[in-house]
Amino acid sequence: MTLSTIKITDRDHQIAKLSAIAVALSLVEFFFPSPIPGVKPGIANIIILYTIFKFDMQMGVWVSLIRVFVTSIILGSFLSPTFFLSLSGAIFSLLSLMVFKNLKREYFSIISLSLIASLAHIFGQFIIVRIWIIPHNGIFYLLPIFIVSAFIFGLVTALITIKLLQLNPKK
Repeated sequence: MTLSTIKITDRDHQIAKLSAIAVALSLVEFFFPSPIPGVKPGIANIIILYTIFKFDMQMGVWVSLIRVFVTSIILGSFLSPTFFLSLSGAIFSLLSLMVFKNLKREYFSIISLSLIASLAHIFGQFIIVRIWIIPHNGIFYLLPIFIVSAFIFGLVTALITIKLLQLNPKK
């Protein structure tokens, strides 16, 4: 039998650090009261967006998925409806970023990509809610409230990410 060793790279350390920050922000956000049930600012998405633009999309996917899984385990919501809502939102926003990030930079800035990802997050969650949790079309009456909040929080996320990227430019 041969011993195998796992090589841990600097990239692995970066993913771990960024994931830890994203998890911490998610946990802090969990304890903030929400004026409208289900509406949260998604402050951990600042780290995801930062990771995608500072490093690359693959690292952003890792950080996002690690954040979803670890946060749900810590909060005791793993495999609950809350977990699947979070996971679907993350997957939809990541997929939207994968589609739009490589298009012309003159059309898609960090702000527009953040807004697209934020809206995709909401639509991903609404799909899960409609199919699994509340199988009734009445759920769509809430969509305008969530779209407005996604737009506001997506804009704030983008502006904070831009500031962070200016503080830490690529090497």
